[in-house]
Amino acid sequence: MRAAKAMPLMNMTKTTSQKPRRREGWSYVFLGIILLFLLFPVYWILVTSLHTNSDLLKLPPKWFPVHVTFSSYIEILHSSVFLTFYKNTILVAVGATILCIFVSIFAGYALSRFKFRGSNVLTLLFLSAQMFPTVTLVIGLYSQYQALHLLNTLYVLILASTSTSLPFSIMLMRTFFNGISKDLEEAAEIDGASRFKTLFTIIVPLSKPGIMAIAIYTFLIAWDDFLFGLTLVSDIGKRTLSPGLSLTFLGEYSANWSGATAAAAAATIPLLIAFMFLQRYMVEGLTAGGVKE
Repeated sequence: MRAAKAMPLMNMTKTTSQKPRRREGWSYVFLGIILLFLLFPVYWILVTSLHTNSDLLKLPPKWFPVHVTFSSYIEILHSSVFLTFYKNTILVAVGATILCIFVSIFAGYALSRFKFRGSNVLTLLFLSAQMFPTVTLVIGLYSQYQALHLLNTLYVLILASTSTSLPFSIMLMRTFFNGISKDLEEAAEIDGASRFKTLFTIIVPLSKPGIMAIAIYTFLIAWDDFLFGLTLVSDIGKRTLSPGLSLTFLGEYSANWSGATAAAAAATIPLLIAFMFLQRYMVEGLTAGGVKE
């Protein structure tokens, strides 16, 4: 009798334990479908870059590479124009990253430590600047940079990319500085350290996760910029990868799809590899800045 009563209870326990497992299994299936949907454009770029233009125009399209050729990669690596675009992109991305880190540290520290009249309004202005689309800022920035005679230079792209990433970067650094105890600064002041020395020897080292986060964020924005590089620069020798490749390989009456995708893959793969190794710093910076002691 006891064994007969125990059997239904065991069956009920098994069925209740199997339901969460089934739900978890279906969730993995759903996430796998979404992942395939998101990765398909990357796969198609790689497949297209390994074909010739004549093979790409055939119907039905070839979903898998049959006659693999690396002629497009060899062509772009021997192209002085592509190497110029690559060099300009690296200079703009590195310059914007350094400038954004420098300004964000000082601005975030000022908003965190100095309470002055209008500081809350200024913080709201930084937040509101992040809400506007980039395309709405182009006309105003174009007229300002034209008055400063900065058009068709790499400096204008560095300033434009920095202005795009500054609102988020300043607010992130402000959050980090708010989480650092003021007692450390008071102890350093008693020992005779100036405010600048305290900032760069104590506060900044404790904010390394946030600095790494804004560095990666700004570098990605500057590297992927298309709008500013297309509107603020017209000299082909000063263009970056995104606008330069679109104007070089994609014409009005013809398009070198194999060369364009090969150039896109060559420009994206190093960035993806770097992001794979640095993404944990991005996550640490974004999560650590939201925790207060």
